[in-house]
Amino acid sequence: MIRPSFAAPPIAALLCLMLALPAAADCYADYKAKQDSPLRLHYGVAQVSDANCSPAAAEAELAPRLAADGWTLLNVLSTFGPEGLEERKDSAGAYFLRY
Repeated sequence: MIRPSFAAPPIAALLCLMLALPAAADCYADYKAKQDSPLRLHYGVAQVSDANCSPAAAEAELAPRLAADGWTLLNVLSTFGPEGLEERKDSAGAYFLRY
């Protein structure tokens, strides 16, 4: 008598599981930051986690990232999806997706 092996789940079950997982949506924030002595300002665009896709939550995520390079986050202007990236790319310059 031959016994079927159940060590590996069938491919159909794996495909169903993959389809049941939610799709990841990209979230971005545009912000203003500063450095003191001498005063420097910049406008930037950064990717934030989907869980932090509101201006207030994005501020909490971005502030430590910027602080690590000596920047102080002034404010998050907005959060948006990938459709808003291209229109902000030139304005952000070197700070486009840097942080």
